[in-house]
Amino acid sequence: MNILPNDELKIGFLEALAELEDNECHRTRKFPKTRLHKVKGVKQAIYRAGIDKISGWRIHVQYINKQIHLKDIIKGQRHDDVI
Repeated sequence: MNILPNDELKIGFLEALAELEDNECHRTRKFPKTRLHKVKGVKQAIYRAGIDKISGWRIHVQYINKQIHLKDIIKGQRHDDVI
C-alpha cells in the first residue's frame, strides 16, 4: 500500500525521521524541519512532526524506551481531529 503519493513526500518522510533520530536536535530542542511538538489533549505522550510544511502532511510518533514508534501518517487535507 502506498500511503505517500509521490517521491518528494517519501524523501521528506525519511528526512523527518532522520531529524527525529538526531541527538543534537533533542539536546537543543530545535527541530527546524519537522517542528516537533507534543499533541495537546491526548493522555498518551504523542508528538506531531511535519513531513512537508506546504502540503501539510505530518506524522504522529511516540517515544517508548528511547525508540521512535510511528503512530499515524496524516494526509495534508485532514485536520487535527485524527487522533
